[in-house]
Amino acid sequence: MKIAFHGAAQTVTGSRHLLTTDSGKKILLDCGFFQGMGKETDGLNQHFGFNPREVESLILSHAHIDHSGNIPFLVKQGFRGKIYATPATKDLCEVMLADTAHIQENDLRHFNKRRKEKGLPPLQPLFDQGDVDMALKLFHEVPYEKKFRVNEEVEFHFTDSGHILGSAAVNLKVKTKSGEKKIFFSGDIGRPNDKILLPPSPFPQADVIICESTYGNRIHSTPEEAEKRLFNIIYETCVQRNGKIIIPAFALGRTQEVVYVLNNMKNKRMLPDIKVYVDSPLAINATEIMRAHPEGFNADIREVMKRDPDPFGFGGLKYIQDVNESKALNTFSEACIIISASGMAEAGRVLHAIKSWRTPCSGQ
Repeated sequence: MKIAFHGAAQTVTGSRHLLTTDSGKKILLDCGFFQGMGKETDGLNQHFGFNPREVESLILSHAHIDHSGNIPFLVKQGFRGKIYATPATKDLCEVMLADTAHIQENDLRHFNKRRKEKGLPPLQPLFDQGDVDMALKLFHEVPYEKKFRVNEEVEFHFTDSGHILGSAAVNLKVKTKSGEKKIFFSGDIGRPNDKILLPPSPFPQADVIICESTYGNRIHSTPEEAEKRLFNIIYETCVQRNGKIIIPAFALGRTQEVVYVLNNMKNKRMLPDIKVYVDSPLAINATEIMRAHPEGFNADIREVMKRDPDPFGFGGLKYIQDVNESKALNTFSEACIIISASGMAEAGRVLHAIKSWRTPCSGQ
């Protein structure tokens, strides 16, 4: 048995780990996009380091793009095996991968205009919606804790990793010439005191552990401390200074967490009387999927939902799909909060908001 790391090693994106059994069967753990690597990014996403046609199956930990985003290109390059994922991860990938294809096509449309002016041939996106559709047909749903046999050498089951809706750690049993080996792949690990999701489940003992370590040396503030800090920022910026708050947030996970915290402030009558906008079509779709999977919610939010059936909606909150409404926010003169993608402020609508409000104007 061999394990080769083709991403997310000494970096935080591009999760791809290739397991090769003694008989030569190849199983891929995740197939993510590299992000934020500068000029190297495109090359890293275009070259897997292995032949996709030789991969028998893919086990996906969760739907974040740095773990799932290059699946359509894997399929485009010849992969035809099954993709194993939790039901919620499959639902989220439908919107996440489609959004990634759309962003590529949209970005290249503007880039190719400049290439045409220079007499250069147009570039093609890494993949398009057709490749996404083909990839989605290969998904096979596996619920948490159900043992599933991939082939005569490999068996696995998912345990809840508490990172985002549907996120899973992968627990594998692999038959080798020297006996059975147990491998644990964490994916990304959530916090035990998440505001919305169930805490990470215990995982069985393993001979090999492939583990996320992005924040392994950091002590996080408690949810209560973070909520208090957010309230203080809102009060100082929106009430005392009549200003605007722009929150770059990942469309999946962080956006819903921020909205839920604001919803609780609203229920406690702590939130000032200001408008709150979620300016991200992907975040809107992801929120609808969150609403459809309450089985992933923890006891605290379930208790809140007994009194407030929609923890992701409140008076004064507006979800924005239309591009013209989004543009109108750039000239909005009143105090408000705008939650927008991308979370790393590298792309998406949040860049337009930051650009529009970089220069101070009346009331800011």
